[in-house]
Amino acid sequence: MRIVIGEDSALFREGLARLLEDAGHLVVGRAPDAPSLITAVEREHPDLVVIDVRMPPDRTDDGARAARDLRNRMPDLPIVMLSQHVETRHSIDLVRRGHFGYLLKDRVFDVDDFLDALRRVAAGGSALDPEVVATLLGPRTEHDPLATLTPREREVMALIAEGRTNAGIARRLWLTDRTVETHVSNIMGKLGLTDSDDGHRRVLAVLTWLRVRQRSS
Repeated sequence: MRIVIGEDSALFREGLARLLEDAGHLVVGRAPDAPSLITAVEREHPDLVVIDVRMPPDRTDDGARAARDLRNRMPDLPIVMLSQHVETRHSIDLVRRGHFGYLLKDRVFDVDDFLDALRRVAAGGSALDPEVVATLLGPRTEHDPLATLTPREREVMALIAEGRTNAGIARRLWLTDRTVETHVSNIMGKLGLTDSDDGHRRVLAVLTWLRVRQRSS
């Protein structure tokens, strides 16, 4: 993949670039701030963009705003937010549009899992850290469908949000594929996503939670 990195920390930016190049990817842009990130993406038209949330010039949510602007200009551009912070103002809309991942630097424990998450987003999928999902969803209310899910179903739901397949969820939770299929079927049923909703039901499940959160806010 051809990748552009938007990251103000020189050490982290160069370390990430080295990791990606060692994995066989080509880093075609390394931007230390939001304006130069947008310029690099418009120039290179990469297969994937990895962006930190807090970048110069304001060091607030410049990276998230740059991601929103880039998505408006290039609707199919795969974007992964990689940050220490969870930003909600722009991220809910980015999740809704797909081709999006949001990972927390402090919770990337396995390089192979991280690289797999980048590949899923570049292929049009999603990769969301469970802590990000929990923050985006906000506090539950009495009308929150989360209340209808069992604790195990919530675990499965969080892994669906990470973009994992049934087989991947089974490996993570030490369950059989058949058991995971049953949990996924129950989740979809409780969220009202019928069999006719095709393969995007998994993304729709996450989006259902986001809609509930917005209605209750």
